[in-house]
Amino acid sequence: MTGIITSRDNALFEAGIKLGALYHQFTGSPINLDTVQSMEVAISRSISVQPFVETITVNIDRDMIRSRLNQEFGYCELEGRMLDVQLKVVFEDCTAVVALEYDQVLEYPLMKIKHVRQK
Repeated sequence: MTGIITSRDNALFEAGIKLGALYHQFTGSPINLDTVQSMEVAISRSISVQPFVETITVNIDRDMIRSRLNQEFGYCELEGRMLDVQLKVVFEDCTAVVALEYDQVLEYPLMKIKHVRQK
């Protein structure tokens, strides 16, 4: 079936691509409590330069980092479950707000659409 691709379709596609890229680019990075803030800034700045990104907020769960620190070397790896990301993408007349959040029930970091608004 074919149809017209709308600005809403493109806004959601762009938002999903950015969350997926963020997740796969940064998970596994070495991190500790001294570097967590700079990692949040690095992720935000990296994604914010991409087309159609209006805002991004990145928070990394410090309690999870604390609980996973390797005692001998003093760091752990950034996991998807540690990330709480809110992203706003604007494509033409459409604004999509999406998130990457850890779902406690599913024990899994989920990407989801928070809301979509078309002018």
